[in-house]
Amino acid sequence: MRRFAALALLALLAACAREAPATTPVFHAEGYPERLSEWGLMAAANGALTLSKGATPYDLATPLFSDYALKLRTVTLPKGAPATYDPDAVFDFPVGTILSKTFYYPTAGREWTGAVSYGAETTAANGVLPLAGLRLIETRLLVHRAEGWVAIPYVWNEEQSDAVLRRTGEVKKLTLHRPDGRAEPFAYVVPNQNQCAGCHATNNTTRKMSPIGLKARHLNKPSTFEAGVNQLDHWMLSGMLTGAPADGAAAPRNVAWTDESQTLDARARAYLDANCSHCHSDVGPADTSGLDLRPKTPFGPSYGACKSPIASGGGSGGRLYDIVPGKPEESIFVYRMETREPGKMMPELGRSVTHEEGVALIAEWIRAMEGGCG
Repeated sequence: MRRFAALALLALLAACAREAPATTPVFHAEGYPERLSEWGLMAAANGALTLSKGATPYDLATPLFSDYALKLRTVTLPKGAPATYDPDAVFDFPVGTILSKTFYYPTAGREWTGAVSYGAETTAANGVLPLAGLRLIETRLLVHRAEGWVAIPYVWNEEQSDAVLRRTGEVKKLTLHRPDGRAEPFAYVVPNQNQCAGCHATNNTTRKMSPIGLKARHLNKPSTFEAGVNQLDHWMLSGMLTGAPADGAAAPRNVAWTDESQTLDARARAYLDANCSHCHSDVGPADTSGLDLRPKTPFGPSYGACKSPIASGGGSGGRLYDIVPGKPEESIFVYRMETREPGKMMPELGRSVTHEEGVALIAEWIRAMEGGCG
């Protein structure tokens, strides 16, 4: 019944479709186009970033933290070739799939000086993201070619009209303006292609690239872009996904870490899953750490409780255990999330500033635990 109601709603929404896109997606089976516009996924003009028809926006219940950058994510599939559902792993996407993630910031001031702020992500209503008060920084593509997934980074030009290929990455000097008035200079790092594998090669044996966030538990949420519909239901009804449960809401689900109506444990585990588990699993790049931060791991030594560090080197901050129940100030988890020192901070890639709100969540979670480490 839910599925039929959603179908009727989607038909109604189609009647109010976005204005005609200026571009059409183009899959490049090889090579590295010099400009993002050559992929035909989006166009920046007239004060807006407009997505092409076929570049479907999506979001995640709890996203990965990336120096407070906001993100607009899209998936483009080959015509008539849906992704295949998996309850736990990344969905199986066909060759020809293009994933895009555009990083942007609210600007702190009218003139662009590198001053940025942060806040809630701006909804791309009907495929259009208004750019007033925003600065586009980069767009990363993850492209499924015959030989596997390939990461391709693009950096937006000063005119904000297109993004140019930067296979070697780039560093942008920005200043983060926090809500309490602090101004914090930092180096925003656009990763090079090799660095992308540091997170996206989620199996330490095969070292094959893969998407990270496109799992049922991250996508199972009310759609931000199609009002009143579960995001997985929308993907099924529109032919983008096959094999999912009849009711998308029945799939595995992570909560939004910011949703204070949820339990503290669910919020903390969702945060650690999104930010850490693609490396910290029994097969991930951090498999030697002995930590497995996937949602199904029981809370105990494998999840860090009273666990001595194995491979942290000097990254323990002089603390003895990953998690000391009741004592965040003695827990390595909190230290590594707080520090900005290279070689000690976690995650190792993808951040230059401290996610203070995320640190506060994990500290609160540990403080609420009973017991200790003997």
